[in-house]
Amino acid sequence: MRKIFLPLTKDIIKTLKQGEMVLLSGRVLTARDAAHKRLSDALKAGKIIPVVLKGETIYYVGPTPRRKSEAIGSCGPTTSSRMDPFTPLLLKHGLTGMIGKGERSKEVNLAIKKHKAVYFITIGGAGAYLSEKVKSAKIIAYKDLGPEAIYRLEIKDFPAIAEVL
Repeated sequence: MRKIFLPLTKDIIKTLKQGEMVLLSGRVLTARDAAHKRLSDALKAGKIIPVVLKGETIYYVGPTPRRKSEAIGSCGPTTSSRMDPFTPLLLKHGLTGMIGKGERSKEVNLAIKKHKAVYFITIGGAGAYLSEKVKSAKIIAYKDLGPEAIYRLEIKDFPAIAEVL
């Protein structure tokens, strides 16, 4: 498997092939439904959002509480289609990558291609295994959302498959 270092660049994305298995290392954001709605509502209202999306990859996850010896609790992917209503707008504002599970809508697939971004899928049902790939985790926005807050994760050799380019 090829190692891909984040943040993603358009040059890296151009080299990916659909179905290619990769190991991702670097920093990612986390966000689920509630955080996506807040980001989207703020952008539509012309407000400043608490994260910079340009060049970022979002992992669709709501981690469980961590044990003292862990960077994060179990952190398996959530169903990506729940973020579809918000994704085209986030891509328009610079998002370059997403990690989750499941299919995306036709509209999102077209938006991914239009903005030269990438959607990676990862292993559903393997949250404990994937948590071992997280080296650090820190809440950076929307702390009131609990596990659905936006985290900044540092990941190493996180397994994924390039699904939509």
